[in-house]
Amino acid sequence: MLESCRNAFQSLRQQRHLMAVVCVTASLGLGACSNLIYRPEVVQGNFVSREQVQALRAGMPRQAVRDILGTPLVSDVFHADRWDYAFSIRRQGSEPQQRRISVFFKNDTLDRIEGDPLPTEAEFAASLDRRRSPTVMPELKATEADLAKFPAKPAFAVGAVSDAAPAVPVTYPPLESAR
Repeated sequence: MLESCRNAFQSLRQQRHLMAVVCVTASLGLGACSNLIYRPEVVQGNFVSREQVQALRAGMPRQAVRDILGTPLVSDVFHADRWDYAFSIRRQGSEPQQRRISVFFKNDTLDRIEGDPLPTEAEFAASLDRRRSPTVMPELKATEADLAKFPAKPAFAVGAVSDAAPAVPVTYPPLESAR
């Protein structure tokens, strides 16, 4: 009886050891595949470009600022004279980007702007482009020798009469019916 208990305990210990090895192997295997897992792009907030901020002028009404920058991400009841625009983007294989800008109003007109340095629209679009740079294109010029390989086009004399049928006057139906 003691021998069967000892064998059962030994068997249980071997199963636990085997389970531990399987778990460690599976976690290492899944960890190695983490780069193959699709991670969606996360975009939050309003992208505000340098051109948009340059279009703002002190003294502009709130609606004009909203037309240029869009609806603010944060407009606080306790700070009614401040609008906050925040933007963040996280993409797989790229560094996360974050930008903030605050617009301050005085008497419902634009007073000042504070925030991070902003990229132009072209700079931002270039930072998103993941395509490879284009390869060098060959020069597309034909030499005189290349052009001589093709048959010459027949030259038409100015004022020459063609053998085609005479032109028939074109008539179109009226656009509106006569009443």
